[in-house]
Amino acid sequence: QVQLVESGGSLVQAGGSLRLSCVASGRAVSNYNMAWFRQAPGKERESVAAINWNSGSTRYADSVKDRFTISRDNAKNTLYLQMNSLMPEDTAVYYCALDISLAVGPPRFRIQDYDRWGQGTQVTVSS
Repeated sequence: QVQLVESGGSLVQAGGSLRLSCVASGRAVSNYNMAWFRQAPGKERESVAAINWNSGSTRYADSVKDRFTISRDNAKNTLYLQMNSLMPEDTAVYYCALDISLAVGPPRFRIQDYDRWGQGTQVTVSS
């Protein structure tokens, strides 16, 4: 059974940067899609970025495109989210997730496509 553990969340000022990490243990994730989602208080969980681990193909929500970058380190079985030019509306709990269906083509982007979830890490952006 795979376990996902996020880290890197913090309080940061608007315009700042953070890098989130998600370590996967229990199985290699090289044949699957992984993604970052976020949930702000009082709002539904939403997709942020996703990656096909093998091909490196990525997808981004329009709200984070050109500011956030998703990447992976195969040797470390670790997923990253580099977040630049942070804005107060980026404040949320950020979750990494694994889609255990064999990844083919662009990564899937819907919450219901993802089967395993981390516990989340809090990102707070002050204005």
